[in-house]
Amino acid sequence: MPTVVLLGTLDTKSAEYAFLRARLAHAGVDTLLIDCGVFETDTADTADATDAGEAIADISAVELAQLAGTSLDTLRSNADRGAAIAAMSTGAAATLNRLAELDQLDGVLALGGSGGTSIAAHAMRELPVGLPKLIVSTVASGDTRPYVGARDVTMMYSVVDIAGINRVSSRVLANAAHAMAGMVRAAAPEVSEQPLVAASMFGVTTTGVTEARRLLEAAGREVLVFHATGTGGQSMEALINDGYISGVLDLTTTELADELVGGVMSAGANRATVAARTGLAQVVSVGALDMVNFAAPDTVPHRFADRRLYHHNPQVTLMRTTPEECAELGRRLARRLNTSTGPCVVFLPLRGVSALSVEGQPFHDPEADAALFGQIRQTLDRDRVELVELDTDINDAAFAAAMAKRLISMTTRPGEGAG
Repeated sequence: MPTVVLLGTLDTKSAEYAFLRARLAHAGVDTLLIDCGVFETDTADTADATDAGEAIADISAVELAQLAGTSLDTLRSNADRGAAIAAMSTGAAATLNRLAELDQLDGVLALGGSGGTSIAAHAMRELPVGLPKLIVSTVASGDTRPYVGARDVTMMYSVVDIAGINRVSSRVLANAAHAMAGMVRAAAPEVSEQPLVAASMFGVTTTGVTEARRLLEAAGREVLVFHATGTGGQSMEALINDGYISGVLDLTTTELADELVGGVMSAGANRATVAARTGLAQVVSVGALDMVNFAAPDTVPHRFADRRLYHHNPQVTLMRTTPEECAELGRRLARRLNTSTGPCVVFLPLRGVSALSVEGQPFHDPEADAALFGQIRQTLDRDRVELVELDTDINDAAFAAAMAKRLISMTTRPGEGAG
């Protein structure tokens, strides 16, 4: 039978984990329970716990604390909740990694409030993409990005607090158990043997990426497209770091603009560095560096009141980057690519970096584009990174074809046709 690891704070949620364990057993799934709780439970011994319907851990909080370089007694005596959560997160992650390496888990299920969710999410984010990960949480109805990050962590809102088994919580927790049972019992899909290529895309670069993807797939590449929304870039680079990806078509580097200016779709300071560090073949462009992303119009900071704005939809407001910002973006992108340890080519579309910046569109700004291109030319290490300039916009079929064909040639193995 498949095995689901239950990751929980048994000092406060023991009865709820006993309920989950029973539902999973009824669904034909084995369980292994890890205790992440720090404080004393109300139940004194195994016999009392069994009688009271409490859960008994297979891996104790003592073991997790030791893996984090401390002891459970120390965490209890210090009474520092933040330090305890950090230690249990470290120990839980190490334990899940060990179990995954030994092929002793098929999925992970947790439930909790903000503390338990934080521990479980930290540990789950260390696991491979594709392994089922589910958290039933009181905070799942808010901003889940700090918990999910760049991994396929599924979150289910608990509706009521996780404080006892009642007519609402029993249904929600049973649904979670049955969902996890379905995931771990389902047959894994067949995996293609084609090389995996990652591509970055935004709405305003969709036409170009779609054409490039068509050509890459025709050449025998399987293409994973990532929406450049911050988490999209992080997810792409996480898979690169994990060794899934054979080459990168990083046509849309717009997340750098949000990082620089303070938009809502930054992918962080490591964006456009992982492929360079790992030596992966990459072709890179400047897609959508003409814009910074905000939410509804009233969320745009007051300091930008006089800037050129475009209302993409009621939830998305775009702001045109200035020549000064574009110059800095050119420098930043070039410096990150200069660290490349593998083949890297930068493509510049001289007639527009997005669908909104071509002539006649609201973000058309030749001065800003010139500042971007100029700093890339000036900063790029030509001994390490090749520069290709084309007199097209970024969505032109010829531009997409040039990027795709270069990546195909860079990822063609000896004896394999280039398509």
